[in-house]
Amino acid sequence: MNAQPKIAFDSISSVFELNGAPFTAVDRVSLDIAANEFVTVVGPSGCGKSTMLNLAAGLLTPTYGEVRVDGTRVTGPGPERGVIFQQYALFPWLTVRKNVEFGLELARMPAAERRRRVDEILGLVGLSDFSDALPKNLSGGMKQRCAIARAYAVNPSVLLMDEPFGALDALTRVRMQDQLLATWTEEKRTVLFITHDVDEAVYLANRVVVMAARPGRIHSIIPVDLPYPRTETIRLSDDFAQLRNHVWNSVYHQETKDIA
Repeated sequence: MNAQPKIAFDSISSVFELNGAPFTAVDRVSLDIAANEFVTVVGPSGCGKSTMLNLAAGLLTPTYGEVRVDGTRVTGPGPERGVIFQQYALFPWLTVRKNVEFGLELARMPAAERRRRVDEILGLVGLSDFSDALPKNLSGGMKQRCAIARAYAVNPSVLLMDEPFGALDALTRVRMQDQLLATWTEEKRTVLFITHDVDEAVYLANRVVVMAARPGRIHSIIPVDLPYPRTETIRLSDDFAQLRNHVWNSVYHQETKDIA
């Protein structure tokens, strides 16, 4: 018997009004994601990538179908799902420590346990030396690491990430990918990661889901049979290049009727 998926999209559709007419952002998408799996979603503009993530986060409700986490229907946000967006959404008046601690305070975790947990997570993301810094004094990559630490601190079993590195420069982006994979390896989570960058999609994932647009639906699912830990050697390998080209062709050389 197959294990129950951690996240299940069960024939979901999302329809809303656009310029006075119904618009289908996602059309009958079904996808199972296993526990501790790292799945990236990539596709042309308007393919419904972010809509899928918002449905999994409980920030949107599907028009048809349902999303389930651990077999339970998603009806709204929940502590088992940490959400990280491209915008850091840090509290500018709070230090790094206080930002990371915020959710734990809401959960009424005792102070000593809270400090231990925050220390552990800050060490995990390489921010121990910046625990007393305000966000305005951090680089873009450090701000995003703080946002990831805050999501990790409340111990979610699922991380939902919507182009979290999209605003970073190329070198910082690569370093953040390596940092994320190191953190994921240390504290396994199920990750659904939205990106428009094909290299990023391949480098991070166990599987790459390629979406087709208008209406948004799954075009193909491509397994990434590259070993972890992922390294610069792997990024520069022929195997990586072949997979990257496969995904690139799936995204950008879809039939005209798929992207018109």
